[in-house]
Amino acid sequence: MKKITALFFLINLYNASAQEFGQKHYSFDASYFYGTIAEHNPDISHLITGHPTGLILGFNKKSFGFKDWEKRYNYPDVGVSLTYQDMKNPNLGENYGLYAHMNFYLFKRNLMFRIGQGLAYASNPYHPDKNYRNNAYGSRLLSSTYLMVNYRKENIFEGLGFQGGLSLIHYSNADFKSPNASTNTITFNLGINYVLNHQNLPDYIPRGAKEKYTEPIHFNFALRSGVNTMGIIGSKQYPFLTFSAYVDKVLNHKSTLQAGTEVFFSKAMAERIKYQSIAFPLGDTTGDEDSKRVGVFVGHQLNFDKLSVITHLGYYAYYPYEHFVDQLYNRIGLQRKLTEDLWASLTVRSHYANAEAVELSIGYRL
Repeated sequence: MKKITALFFLINLYNASAQEFGQKHYSFDASYFYGTIAEHNPDISHLITGHPTGLILGFNKKSFGFKDWEKRYNYPDVGVSLTYQDMKNPNLGENYGLYAHMNFYLFKRNLMFRIGQGLAYASNPYHPDKNYRNNAYGSRLLSSTYLMVNYRKENIFEGLGFQGGLSLIHYSNADFKSPNASTNTITFNLGINYVLNHQNLPDYIPRGAKEKYTEPIHFNFALRSGVNTMGIIGSKQYPFLTFSAYVDKVLNHKSTLQAGTEVFFSKAMAERIKYQSIAFPLGDTTGDEDSKRVGVFVGHQLNFDKLSVITHLGYYAYYPYEHFVDQLYNRIGLQRKLTEDLWASLTVRSHYANAEAVELSIGYRL
């Protein structure tokens, strides 16, 4: 599932950014970072023993407004990143990451905000005998997200520039395998950048007047699926299904609002109820509890041509077993338009910072 997630992101982010006209222009950047692991969960306190260091390497394709969506977002870059991180703890080891990313610019392009999503390889994950202390990473292959905010100056001398600022690097397997306490590293980074073919960069195409755009309300139906565990070390992976129905309202070229309901069928929750009733016979779980959930949610869709970032905030209105996850949930991920009516998405559904599942979805918009 995680391999499909990263491949989906990489391919579609590139397609969404492809320029229809003109020569493509690229840049490289390399940054060294030094930071600390945030104790977002007291269960990982024993793993925070030093200050992680590492490298972030970026390859960027620049945009100049050859497509309308590029103008709306102030000519962003899209690219690919490689990261190396020494966690400065023998139980955590070292992580290597591959990401697709986008760079957004503010304040006359002096401030850059980057978001990257991809996969990471953990050199020393949890093992019941050899590395039982590592309760952060239950598998070698991890889902990873990183954010970067930099002061960035390009082409100061012969295409060479510099950048510096803050980064946040997150590693998790989204409960694809237990344990999954995850880590968040906050870092200070400093580096250089280089613009290829800097002597022949085109001018930015002016944005022009803002175009008003809207659509009537549309109905959507979606089927979401994947596998997860019941949150206990050694747990098997179980399939889940979610049926969603919602309406959307397009406000403009960038933003779409959403609201709807969904029904959750989780084999992992059913197994968790069974486990709790047997392991703790004097507890509150009898084993007869209903594992289904019904949620209501509101959301937002941020559109980049055919690719979108979706965010949902939901509440389980029907929630008969309350000992598995919190009643509030959130969803964030990517959605790709396949045809005028058909779309696909990859999302992570979480409860605050606790991820429950990676969802692969297919949907139809009426």
